[in-house]
This record gives sequence, structure tokens and C-alpha cells, in this order.
Amino acid sequence: MFKATVIVKRKPAILDPQGKAAQQGAKLLGFENIKQTRIDKFICFEIHVDEISQAEEELKQYCDKILTNPNMEEYEFKLEKF
Repeated sequence: MFKATVIVKRKPAILDPQGKAAQQGAKLLGFENIKQTRIDKFICFEIHVDEISQAEEELKQYCDKILTNPNMEEYEFKLEKF
């Protein structure tokens, strides 16, 4: 069994309205040094298989088909055996 941690980020060319709103809010509260805020997704789940290669393949398919929009987002992941 493996614990998977996935970080999904918008591609740099894609606008991030949630990040922009957070940055504007920070400015309104007096945080003048906060710049380039981006809001990403952090996702954790378990994969119940024995081999890391099988876990990686299933994880990649899950990310490509369900967790991300490949046209707008990219991802990175970490697998830990438990």
C-alpha cells in the first residue's frame, strides 16, 4: 500500500482568479510585499497495491483522467510506502 500526495498547479500562462483575489485582499490588509499569489490543490489518498510501478501507473492515470485538466494544469506527486 502507498500513500500518494499530489500537487496540482495551473500552468503559468493560465490566469488564477482565486490567487489574484487573495493577493488583492492581502494588499487591502496592508501586506504590500505579497506578490504573484497562486492557489493550487493539494490532494492525498491511498493506493492499495503491492508494487510501486503499479501505484505510479494508477496514480498517473487518476491524475490525467480525473484530478487535472491537462490543457490548463500540471501536477507533481510523491508516493510513500506504508
